[in-house]
Amino acid sequence: MERAEQENETTITEFLLLGFGDLGDLQWLLFLLFLIIYIVTMVGNILIVVLVVVDHHLHTPMYFFLVNLSCLEICYSSNILPVMLANLFHGGQGNISVMGCITQYYFFAFLGGSESYLLAAMSYDRYVAICKPLHYMELMNGEVCLQLVAGCWGSGSLAANIIIYLIHQLTFCGPNVINHFFCNFNPFLKLSCNDTHTIELVTFFLAALFSFPPFLLTLTSYGYIISAIVRIPSTSGRQKAFSTCSSHLVVVSIFYGSIIIDNMLLKTEALQDLNKVFSLFYTVLTPLFNPLIYSLRNREVKVAFRKAVAVFCAFERI
Repeated sequence: MERAEQENETTITEFLLLGFGDLGDLQWLLFLLFLIIYIVTMVGNILIVVLVVVDHHLHTPMYFFLVNLSCLEICYSSNILPVMLANLFHGGQGNISVMGCITQYYFFAFLGGSESYLLAAMSYDRYVAICKPLHYMELMNGEVCLQLVAGCWGSGSLAANIIIYLIHQLTFCGPNVINHFFCNFNPFLKLSCNDTHTIELVTFFLAALFSFPPFLLTLTSYGYIISAIVRIPSTSGRQKAFSTCSSHLVVVSIFYGSIIIDNMLLKTEALQDLNKVFSLFYTVLTPLFNPLIYSLRNREVKVAFRKAVAVFCAFERI
């Protein structure tokens, strides 16, 4: 009898992602919008990686972190948007296997956790560059940068593996409908027929650990940066520095804020649609904005881009 009940509990082999299936004709508009966003995101981040690799003037700690961020955003977008686009193309909703769903959530948790601390590391790099310029190369040498990046990727991987280990202990016996556009944790967990109290506590702790400390570290770093900028005698220099810092703060605030609201506040079924909206901020918009905010506003990247275009044009003439 127990064996029969266990077999019945494991009969579900796929989930139905509802996505945006209730928007009717707006689905095609969303499909085109997200397709453009995905293309721009991929082109922008790939371009940053190529420019930093080929131009030795960009071989600095700041651009080393930026390349890691761009690689992360490429993987992050490719984990979410292709599935969303395929579902929108086929009516707004679609099926995904249980293992496919778990795999998608693994990379979502791994990349999201890594990005949280990578953004904090980038803010620390800017703090050292502006507030301790004489000691910058000593404090941010190659070994330190590698350790920071390895710590960011490693911590994200560790957190994701802990969650996935706990998820593998669960069984799914129906229903199989996920009211989201990807395999997000809360709607996914509701489909389990096991007691999920332990995994919810662990995930809440990890979400807090990967949201509040890096966000506070980022705010603290930019607090010191702004304090240093105020003392800049040149008005134009202050304005340029404030413009860059404010842009960075907007991006990180959107990223951390939407994650905190989504994972810790919007857990009820009544707020599920609002949950989808906030999820779009860190799954779709942040990977789009990061290359624009962190690089295309920098003079060094613009110079490297013009050089690359000039070399390409000269090669085409040959």
